[in-house]
Amino acid sequence: QVQLVESGGGSGQAGGSLRLSCAGSGYTYRRAYMAWFRQAPGKEREGVAGANDERDVVYADSVKGRFTISRDNANNALYLDMNSLKPEDSAVYACAADPLYFSLTTPSLATYWGQGTQVTVSP
Repeated sequence: QVQLVESGGGSGQAGGSLRLSCAGSGYTYRRAYMAWFRQAPGKEREGVAGANDERDVVYADSVKGRFTISRDNANNALYLDMNSLKPEDSAVYACAADPLYFSLTTPSLATYWGQGTQVTVSP
């Protein structure tokens, strides 16, 4: 059974930093494409960052230069380092995985999802 479990969410202030983690199990992790998505109340789900491996990464324009996605294949972990946080970064963040590639604009193609973790950034 595939499981993705996020952790590390919480509250922070604008300009601060948070690190999200996603622990995966039940699948061949190193072969999966993985990504972070977020959804704020009343808004559509938004792709944040995706990673095929350490070199093949993509970011949404809204987080480029501030967020960094990374993978630890040995420990089946996915991370999102969030710096220079803004109040508009507040959302529920979820990690997603699929054996096949999916883009940040096609979350419906991701088969596996975590339950999400709340990030709240105050001004």
